[in-house]
Amino acid sequence: MATFDPTQFINKNPVETAVVEYVPLHQFEQFDIDERLKRTISSMGLKSPSPIQDQVIPLILDGKDVVGLAETGTGKTAAFLIPLIERKRSSPQNVTLILTPTRELAIQVDNEFKKLSQNFRMYSTVCVGGTNINPQIRGLRRHNHFIIGTPGRVKDLMSRKCIPLSKIDSVVLDEADRMLDMGFINDMKHILGALTPDRHTLFFSATMDDKTKTLIHEFMKHPTVISVKKKDVTNSIMQDVVPFEHAHKFDKLVELLRRDEFSRIIVFGAMKHSVEKLGQELIKSGIASESIHGNKSHGQRQRSLERFKKGDVKVLVATDVAARGIHVDNVSHVINYDLPNTFEDYVHRIGRTGRGNKRGQALTFIPSGH
Repeated sequence: MATFDPTQFINKNPVETAVVEYVPLHQFEQFDIDERLKRTISSMGLKSPSPIQDQVIPLILDGKDVVGLAETGTGKTAAFLIPLIERKRSSPQNVTLILTPTRELAIQVDNEFKKLSQNFRMYSTVCVGGTNINPQIRGLRRHNHFIIGTPGRVKDLMSRKCIPLSKIDSVVLDEADRMLDMGFINDMKHILGALTPDRHTLFFSATMDDKTKTLIHEFMKHPTVISVKKKDVTNSIMQDVVPFEHAHKFDKLVELLRRDEFSRIIVFGAMKHSVEKLGQELIKSGIASESIHGNKSHGQRQRSLERFKKGDVKVLVATDVAARGIHVDNVSHVINYDLPNTFEDYVHRIGRTGRGNKRGQALTFIPSGH
């Protein structure tokens, strides 16, 4: 049973927080980077640096270890790729290793790398699980300036002696908190422990908990911490609890979902099988739903997500892990059908609603009598 008590977060009058417009200290053309890179940045439509780009690009150009606390969607990929591509020009024989929690993110980072490095002869190989390892082994035989991958597959390729460990002079842990959540801690420690101690280490994470702090302490040298966290999520979202009698829990959910103001909803369940079952039961009750959880293949999850984004279904039932990194606009409600285990999980869940300047609502089911 979760020890988390949602009643302490009931908030029927969320605070309107005025978003202060960020004024960057630099423009892209002022950074100490090659003119060709500046032209590419401009052709990609990047006008003014985002807060994370503005603050970390100069530090990375200087070779400093950096911890960047920033959510997805803040421009952090370009924040590390721009200065790393620039530094690679003076040491093309060295390799940068970028670790990401998921295959999708690795591919996304690689696509952005290809765009930004288009005027330089730089090569990359993506090393991720769930796909044939042989093309990756072949890709690693030539000199890569960047190797981008997920911890499990990178560790596997290391054990096959396919990764040029002695040439890796910089490493990026992207969305480190998600990698830890997904159980990659030992793989990450193994990989970092095998690299040269005087490497350049960059660490990006949306949250900073004890596990994250331990990793930073163990593997980084006096890092500069830059935080560009957005507004405090728990103050700006309307939160309430829904008491239920055990026998009528599902009926209560259906009754809520049928209301007009519930237009696009993410329902969180605790287990993979219970999420699948709940999705099926909602469909039987005439509510268009999709579910995403760890027992579905990557393709199935993407299809479910696409249908939810396009509005073909009104409800997405999800587990915590499967929902990490989901960004769907205009989610009107998040419903915690099963309680989250921790406050962090609660914040991650309810942060899926009320994105941008939209008002969201979060409802948490709790047994009557609590």
